[in-house]
Amino acid sequence: MSEIEAKLSELGVTLPDVAAPAANYVPYVVVGDMVYVSGQISQNAEGLILGKVGADLDTEAGAAAAKTCAIGLLAALKSACGGDIDRLVRVVKLVGFVNSTADYTEQPKVINGASDFLVEALGDKGRHARSAVSAGALPLGVAVEIEAIFQIA
Repeated sequence: MSEIEAKLSELGVTLPDVAAPAANYVPYVVVGDMVYVSGQISQNAEGLILGKVGADLDTEAGAAAAKTCAIGLLAALKSACGGDIDRLVRVVKLVGFVNSTADYTEQPKVINGASDFLVEALGDKGRHARSAVSAGALPLGVAVEIEAIFQIA
């Protein structure tokens, strides 16, 4: 078991299979030592995590949804690395979208669900630049979508 997967196991996380694209795109693109991962939507073993933060979900539930996106990002990264996720050098950037009401302003706290998880799981390799923005709606009605850029060896 890889070092990163051992840490994930300690945290009770098993990486899922990479989700098949729902439209005309690929799950990730590798350019040199950079991996660009398509947006991962909030979902868990029970299915899609739906709703609008600030109406259907509170900030804490939104952050939990964002964590599931981060798990999906790591699954795609593992696939991009041919199964060897320990090739990760660092998380470079996250761009997080929160399906939220017009008056909701805690998008950064929601995306912290992904950021905090990545730092907990990856240590300093998980520290990254980031954007956290509101969206009036997201695909399939999900609560959160996050895309990422990773550097690999």
